[in-house]
Amino acid sequence: MPVTSRVDGNVAVVTIDHPPVNGLGHAVRTAFLRELRQALASEAIRAVVVTGRKGCFSAGADITEFGTPRSTAAPTLAAIIGEIDASTKPIVAAVDGTCFGGGLELALATHYRIATPSSTLALPEVKLGFVPGSGGTQRLPRAIGMAAATDLITTGKSTAAEELANIPGQRLFEGVYEGDIVVYAVQVATRIADARPLPRLRDLTPDDRIGDNQLTEMRATLRAKHRGLEAPIAALDLIARSATTPFDEAIAEERATFLRLVGGTQSAGLRHVFFAERQARKIPDLPADTITRPIEAVVVIGAGTMGCGIAVNFLDAGLPVTLIDTTRDALERGRRTIAAIFDSRVHKGALSSSEKETRLLRLRTSIDLHDGANADLVVEAVFESWDVKRSVFSRLDAVMKPGAILATNTSTLDVDELADVTERPQDVVGLHFFSPAHVMKLLEVVRGARTAPDVLATAMTTARRLGKTAVVSGVCDGFIGNRMLQSYRDAAGRLLRSGLSPQDIDNAIESFGFAMGPYRVSDLAGNDVGWAVRKRRYAEKPDIPHDTISDTLCEMGRFGQKTGAGWYDYPNGGRNPVPSPVVEEMLSRFRPGIAAEERPSDRQIAERLVFALVDEGARILDEGIAQRASDIDVVYVSGYGFPRHLGGPMYYADQVGLDRVLAELIADNPDGWQPAPLLIRLAKEGGTFG
Repeated sequence: MPVTSRVDGNVAVVTIDHPPVNGLGHAVRTAFLRELRQALASEAIRAVVVTGRKGCFSAGADITEFGTPRSTAAPTLAAIIGEIDASTKPIVAAVDGTCFGGGLELALATHYRIATPSSTLALPEVKLGFVPGSGGTQRLPRAIGMAAATDLITTGKSTAAEELANIPGQRLFEGVYEGDIVVYAVQVATRIADARPLPRLRDLTPDDRIGDNQLTEMRATLRAKHRGLEAPIAALDLIARSATTPFDEAIAEERATFLRLVGGTQSAGLRHVFFAERQARKIPDLPADTITRPIEAVVVIGAGTMGCGIAVNFLDAGLPVTLIDTTRDALERGRRTIAAIFDSRVHKGALSSSEKETRLLRLRTSIDLHDGANADLVVEAVFESWDVKRSVFSRLDAVMKPGAILATNTSTLDVDELADVTERPQDVVGLHFFSPAHVMKLLEVVRGARTAPDVLATAMTTARRLGKTAVVSGVCDGFIGNRMLQSYRDAAGRLLRSGLSPQDIDNAIESFGFAMGPYRVSDLAGNDVGWAVRKRRYAEKPDIPHDTISDTLCEMGRFGQKTGAGWYDYPNGGRNPVPSPVVEEMLSRFRPGIAAEERPSDRQIAERLVFALVDEGARILDEGIAQRASDIDVVYVSGYGFPRHLGGPMYYADQVGLDRVLAELIADNPDGWQPAPLLIRLAKEGGTFG
């Protein structure tokens, strides 16, 4: 049974017991209402305790039901809450562990709430593109004030019960209790069984008010932070109603807003990514009983920016790290870099000074590879050069203990060729972190031709341990993300050669929803990085076209922000890009200007770049480099700034129609260019990537 009940004295204890997260799907709602009604109808019962199995109150709605008849089938959560509102007996919520979304709305409807201090509460609906739909925007402001409720609801963040209980004047909790919360709740229920009138949050008004000027400022802040997203602004407007609108009227407006947003395209895209991230963890041909290797100590080779960021990930995860480089000076710079990352967090209040020191105590440095010989995992993060990486892997093969996993952080090079340098190719895997490695969530796990199943499984579990979103890629030049990025940059280059400026292209793709356009990104990363990759490719494949404009920019020494000049100028060493007359003059030597009437719209510019991603993604999918189209979406949302609410390039292509994508790709590319065979096939069949 997903919901059970028992009687303790004259108190009924109704428990949601539907693993793993006590989701409020139709079966749970039906069983819950049955048990609640039975308790309320019994003359022997004077009060009711509502709880969830130990460690989880409820994570809220079962979003797998969204878009199906079960999501709105009776009884709805709103109907259950209506019966709680009408109850003549006190109902106490005993919260232990997760209390999210509809689970929190259920608790807010009860008369009294108690919680364990470490329980986490959240209304995370905005992260999936909609707003709370069962009273969350109206009851939470009455419980903790409008300012605190706005912070929680418009961000969707989770907060510990202990922190919420310390808000001055809060009416959310009777108290927090460290111990058996259900036993304590029964005691509370027994004590207040005869208390009347029953306290209801709906009958209160928020202690604080959001003024009109403040509301305008908050809307502007949310628009800037969540560009193009509807849900955070809608949530703010509903919260503002809690102080000015009769409760039932505001609840009706909340429900209408919920239904509108949950049925909209933004929520559909966000839910696609939510499920895609979970699907990416699954590897179809990996035996379910694969035993992972223990990872208790880590070596990072290379104390540069990337190596230091990678080391921070492992230090944050509680693992000891040995950072190895060729000189003491490099190691000292690396240690300072790592300390500065932790200092920044301390300054922001995200880390305590003691936690910083604990992490730094786990860090060792050495110029001798033998000092890391007993580590379980080594991550190579040296310069992107075949000769350098081959040398490192040859030495690792000789030094590291048997069974150690040898990982490379290469972003483009052939993992199988690196494995060939060793006598243990089964232990070699790619772990492609994205810069800055201690911030970016994406981790491409590159599966070599001979990577052992337990090595792959260990890489995936380690990624989760680091808090990363991991996607498995096969071996090819650039793997999933950077291979597609090359096609994206090629499309940008065609637009540049047609007469558009770097800022035209950047502004268009940023209006589409990307955080940064290709030329601003290139300046940030360093134009010399791409130049080095191009020169390698020119040497390997002499017949490929040269990117003459980008090469000329680099020959001019314009490497981006680090040199104060790239595709843009950066006056006085700043980071704000300024259109460059030098670049405009250089571009005029390679292509004509463009008449205003010939200029494509921002949407057309953006879609040319996005459709280039789709075409290369289709090739990657057809070749088996990616396991599924949704994995490609995860890569681009998590690692390359594709707008999350648009679901990723492959999902976006499905929504606009593959026949249109194909037609526009053919129109925008040179004569003789051939689209991806999979894209042609699906477009002709009326199919999708999904």
